[in-house]
Amino acid sequence: MSDPALGLTMLALIVVVIMMGFPTAFTLMGLGMVFGFAAMYQPGQPWSQNRIFDLMVERTFGAMTNESLISIPLFVLMGYVMERGALVDKMFYSIQLAFRRVPASLAVATLIVCTFWGIASGLVGAVVVLMGVIAFNPMLKAGYNVKLASGVITAGGTLGILIPPSVMIIVYAAVAGQSVVKLYASAMFPGFFLAFLYLVYVIGWAILDPKIAPKVTTTIPVPTWLREFAAAYSPRVSLGILAALARPKAASAIVTDAGPLSYKRLVQNFLYLIFPLALVAVILWGIWWYVVIHQQAEADALQPTVTATAPPSQAAPPPAAAAVEKSAGDEMPQALGSDAGVGGAAETSDQLQQMGDPTLTKAAAPVDAGPPPEFFTWYWAIVAAMALVMIWYYATMRVEQFELLKLMTSSVMPLGILTIVVLAVILFGITTATESAAIGAAGAFLMGFQAKTLNWQRIKESVFLTAKTTSMVCWLFVGSALFSAVFALLGGQQLVERWVLSFNLSPVQFMILSQAIIFVLGWPLEWTEIIVIFVPIFLPLLKHFNIDPILWGTLVFVNLQAAFLSPPVAMSAFYLKGVSPPHVTLNQIFAGMMPYMLVVILCMVIMYVWPGMTLWLPNYLYGGGE
Repeated sequence: MSDPALGLTMLALIVVVIMMGFPTAFTLMGLGMVFGFAAMYQPGQPWSQNRIFDLMVERTFGAMTNESLISIPLFVLMGYVMERGALVDKMFYSIQLAFRRVPASLAVATLIVCTFWGIASGLVGAVVVLMGVIAFNPMLKAGYNVKLASGVITAGGTLGILIPPSVMIIVYAAVAGQSVVKLYASAMFPGFFLAFLYLVYVIGWAILDPKIAPKVTTTIPVPTWLREFAAAYSPRVSLGILAALARPKAASAIVTDAGPLSYKRLVQNFLYLIFPLALVAVILWGIWWYVVIHQQAEADALQPTVTATAPPSQAAPPPAAAAVEKSAGDEMPQALGSDAGVGGAAETSDQLQQMGDPTLTKAAAPVDAGPPPEFFTWYWAIVAAMALVMIWYYATMRVEQFELLKLMTSSVMPLGILTIVVLAVILFGITTATESAAIGAAGAFLMGFQAKTLNWQRIKESVFLTAKTTSMVCWLFVGSALFSAVFALLGGQQLVERWVLSFNLSPVQFMILSQAIIFVLGWPLEWTEIIVIFVPIFLPLLKHFNIDPILWGTLVFVNLQAAFLSPPVAMSAFYLKGVSPPHVTLNQIFAGMMPYMLVVILCMVIMYVWPGMTLWLPNYLYGGGE
């Protein structure tokens, strides 16, 4: 058997063995060792001198020193601490009250909580199980269709691995040699857009067929003292609190659950009252600071460097020296994740970079050119619109809306602030990957301690699960690196490339073919096997078809949402089945998930037709656009 045929045999065997239930990481290493030993065998050489053992050590050391993987344990710890802290119950209740007038309000609240809880935890199994315990039974008791209830939880639970910060994106970046921070920026809008499409599907189905989601009558529980307060001052809570701060005598006569209404309690309610206004102000100020003030300061700081003349000692080397350097570089072994195999043109701009690296192609970023003239028009128009919204909101606020605001602020605000901070420091290059992950983990601990739901036993469980998951990812990366190296050594990669190029496909046809193959592979395999085994096969072909690896990779991320929703290895279904009532069958859960696979395909089509949704943010922040 020829070497390329051995490579294809190894590729086929890996799928069969994984489907038989063997551990993926050790299966990759085992097949890589066996086929690599055969490929590097030399007659008369002692078996212990076979070069496959050197390659194994080299790939293991490469995984240990890969900086992109450092942030994984801290992000995973953040997710497990938040899961063990049981912080989602109150959040689901308050969001359900906020959307009580929307069709299928329980399902809508479930999707929203799944989205934001998935962002914070990044753990598909944890989100599906947790929401299955919290939301599945209430939906069934309210008369919801089993397919609707199960589909919302299983589809919503997978969004956490798409929307940053995501372990899947980090693993893809390490395999493909792309910037993690660019991939995070590219996945931001598609992730939320997919969640929006899920919401449109659920609400549309409930409008067309109201029987699948009967209207649930819920009221906001308002304490007696708050109604007495509104009667004493004003039905408009905002005016009443301001008046009470100026004239607290009447408020002191009102008895609350903690005794007479003190001035301290009035101040606390005033802080709740102004929170929406403060949040809008901070967001608008942050946009102004980043787009106008921060970039202008950076431009002023870089101006002397740009206009200075390079000293003679920094002059470009002569052609001969450059050729020597290039030939020396070509002789170096290529590590997994290097761009050298994809195309030399991408070596300077698309190398693997640490998240938050301040040198991230800043010179080419459009944001560095300063805000365009239309920015100011749109900005002040949005400011005026938000001012009108705030005026209307506070003018119409009654005791029910104020109590809902307090519930939302206490339950959603901590998680929302933590998520925004972690994403902001990554995208804006304020911190490195490890630092941002550490911020998230520390914030998760603080939230758990503040809620008094985190004890020593739960902390130990979180750390143990983090170590277990991190070890799995690292060994998976070692096995992938060894498998890919042996596959390329046997000529399997070149054989696949020649086979694909022989069809003379257009870029659109190749894009459809590659995504269709990944979609089909998602039925029997999980995302980890697809990312580390099959994605590297397609990567060298992207250069030939002139396809942006950031766009292609983001399409893969969305595509792999279907891997959690497609039987027979639809892990989301098995997670939900484990906590569902006995009368709910696995077939009903599968039937509920299937329509969301069509929504995923629709999202991919829109992303390809409108690539700006994927590429605008990374190109604006870091450059690289045309």
